[in-house]
Amino acid sequence: MKSRLSDIEIAQSTDLKPIAEVARQLSIDDEELECFGCTKAKISLKIFERLKDKPDGKVILVTSINPTPAGEGKSTVTVGLSQALWQAGRQSIVALREPSLGPTMGLKGGAAGGGYAQVLPMDDINLHFTGDMHAITSANNALAAFIDNHIHQGNELNIDIRKIVWKRTLDLNDRALRETVIALGGKANGFPREDGFDITVASEIMAVLCLATDLDDLKKRLAAMIVAYTADQKPVTVEMLGVQGALALLLKDAIKPNLVQTIEGTPALVHGGPFANIAHGANSLIATKMAAKLADYVVTEAGFGADLGAEKFMHIKTRAGGFTPGAVVIVATVRALKMHGGASAEDLKKEGLEPLKKGIENLEKHIETISAFGLPYVVAVNRFVHDTEKELETVLGWCRDHGHPAALCNVWEEGGKGGLDLAKEVIHVLENKDHQFSYLYELTDSVEDKLAKVSRIVYGAEGVKLTEKAKKQLQEIKKNGLGNLPVCVAKTQYSLSDDPEKTGRPKDFFITVRELKPSAGAGFIVALTGSILTMPGLPKRPAALQMDVDENGRAKGLF
Repeated sequence: MKSRLSDIEIAQSTDLKPIAEVARQLSIDDEELECFGCTKAKISLKIFERLKDKPDGKVILVTSINPTPAGEGKSTVTVGLSQALWQAGRQSIVALREPSLGPTMGLKGGAAGGGYAQVLPMDDINLHFTGDMHAITSANNALAAFIDNHIHQGNELNIDIRKIVWKRTLDLNDRALRETVIALGGKANGFPREDGFDITVASEIMAVLCLATDLDDLKKRLAAMIVAYTADQKPVTVEMLGVQGALALLLKDAIKPNLVQTIEGTPALVHGGPFANIAHGANSLIATKMAAKLADYVVTEAGFGADLGAEKFMHIKTRAGGFTPGAVVIVATVRALKMHGGASAEDLKKEGLEPLKKGIENLEKHIETISAFGLPYVVAVNRFVHDTEKELETVLGWCRDHGHPAALCNVWEEGGKGGLDLAKEVIHVLENKDHQFSYLYELTDSVEDKLAKVSRIVYGAEGVKLTEKAKKQLQEIKKNGLGNLPVCVAKTQYSLSDDPEKTGRPKDFFITVRELKPSAGAGFIVALTGSILTMPGLPKRPAALQMDVDENGRAKGLF
């Protein structure tokens, strides 16, 4: 057994390959690589032209059960599976989202995998990395300034200042900025109005960057974003302000995927980071499609459980990219299943077969969801140190009894070696299981039907209810010709329902949509449910309290 060092201690004890050497594993030409020091690089989009005739590799999506405070290790499994595929003799790239500083310094700490299944350099990736988050924040806030300046300079577009829907952003958790008043101090400072901030990863510009197929598509999507409405409720777009070119200029480097490496020196693309309980929760489409041109297998993840990340991956990302996943991995842990079965956090270190058996209902629902899309899958039982053999066998035995392919996974402790059984199962379903991928709704369905189908099939709800406010917004969406967009439900990650307290597999409930917001540039309609916030707050004891830097500039406390 390897010593139980912290994630950052493991990362800092690893000798990294020069990034040019990692690129050579994928036959990336030197002129296609833009290095940020020795261990990070961006890849030019020109590579698509060179590789246009090369067949795409197979995409493996990693999702999970509903998360709990016990943790599932989905990112760790994603990285470990890619490492295991290399050990099994298959060329693979792991494609992940970029961590947000908000969760990094808030509740979760670092978010680049863990143990011996990490992407490196972990401290850089979790902090400023190559500046993508800053570029998105700058573009977002530049647009906010352009809107206020347009109004101050005469308001040619007749924007109703009470109907400006574009918020400023910050890539931190800061509850004090959710609701603000701006432009105080007299006429020279503009027109006073209520405003607010979103976290950067919840911004539409983040979603636009992650769903764009190239620079031209990025400009078109930026131009289509709705920023305000006129007094007679007509939408005002970025194109009407004429600043889509300026925004694209700020994003011209951020659109290029970032190449790094795993702890075993295998390639990783880390690019884009939309929240999954607010936005669509997947890394950039460009990075996924580039990885598919560069390797035989692409292992990527979607945020949180299959009810959020995987559903949006299927309905939003694959539609935008015109591709189909080859297989899905559903991550589950004994301890999280026990919590879904009613066990308390204090009891997780004790054997608990009864709550475990009850909690398996949550896993069962997510398997049903992936099956509804017609995709083959493998259950990855991610091992934690306090799991007993009886508990592990309970989950694996249930999978066997019900005909669900499954494998035990121990990549945190053993790296790729600990994921070889999972890799073999994934390769088997990829090469031997036929599938007929299908969406759960058509774009021509009404918005109400789309929401109802997702609620019933994915969440297990009786149906969906719209508040009066949402009903009014829906009429405006239809009037503006946006009813054919897919829906992106903003919902708690902790439950299949919109109530975070209803764990396991709740029954006899409805999903209540309190607000509908068109994201015309990203190409979806956001449906806000429950108490989901687009600017999170910090917990009582933020992860930042453990963070520091030593006299040599080495990061400490990033988990």
